[in-house]
Amino acid sequence: MTEPPSADQPAPDAGGALLYPLLPVDPPRVGGYWLDARVAGSPSGVAYAAHTEGDRPAMVVMLSEGATEDAAAVDRFAGTVDKMHIDTVIARGGRGQDGGRLAGKYVAPEGTPEPPDASPTAPWVALDYDGSPAAVAEAERILAEVDLSWLPNLGAQKGPGYALHWIDKVAPGAARQWPLPWPGRPQRAGWASILISWLIMMLLMALAILIAILLFQATPPQSAPDPVPNSASASGGSGSPSPQSGSPSPQSGSPSPQSGSPQPSGSASQTANSPTPNSKL
Repeated sequence: MTEPPSADQPAPDAGGALLYPLLPVDPPRVGGYWLDARVAGSPSGVAYAAHTEGDRPAMVVMLSEGATEDAAAVDRFAGTVDKMHIDTVIARGGRGQDGGRLAGKYVAPEGTPEPPDASPTAPWVALDYDGSPAAVAEAERILAEVDLSWLPNLGAQKGPGYALHWIDKVAPGAARQWPLPWPGRPQRAGWASILISWLIMMLLMALAILIAILLFQATPPQSAPDPVPNSASASGGSGSPSPQSGSPSPQSGSPSPQSGSPQPSGSASQTANSPTPNSKL
């Protein structure tokens, strides 16, 4: 029983070619082609196994960042594509690919025009792909003609070694992505995914509004604070006089019966000295 290949090991294609996993630096889409795996690579660029929206297989060959910045490398790539059969080339795009014999295969970038200060879009070409090793060998030949690795040495090598100034910039060139792909998926999101995402967003907004309404309704009513008495009237310095201090007290204004009226002491003594009826008897 054979084990499935891991993420770091190549997997055989249906036609016999080896497929390598995509790297984080690889774009998810180039033009109208969604990238599936790597099939070949060199300092001048990378060849990808790809498919269209209608699941038509294709092989996309795109130049690297360093080769894209070199005008001579771009011209060599365009000249190599122009020499190919018209039925082999499905589409082409990027910097310097809108001219030549196969200019009719050029695909303009989608969306807004490219700003002048942005990095140039990497040249690419989409070829007919059947998954055979011969198709991979054709992609390697195209990349070899760009970095001149197929040229033999002229005479014996002497002195310092020379290399192309962009040979170390092996990252894939810039590719415009519009519309943006769905995160984590190698293709654009369908209408079902977009509709579900929109419904979830509306449900979360309604839930947030409901929570806010419940929080404001549960707030207890607050009563107004008691009025603070005036400090001037409390101290008695100014203002209306206090009822207790301005009006005389009933007890202090009216004379007391015990202190103001004389006590009838004479009548009381006579009553005490008069004989009672029992004393005559």
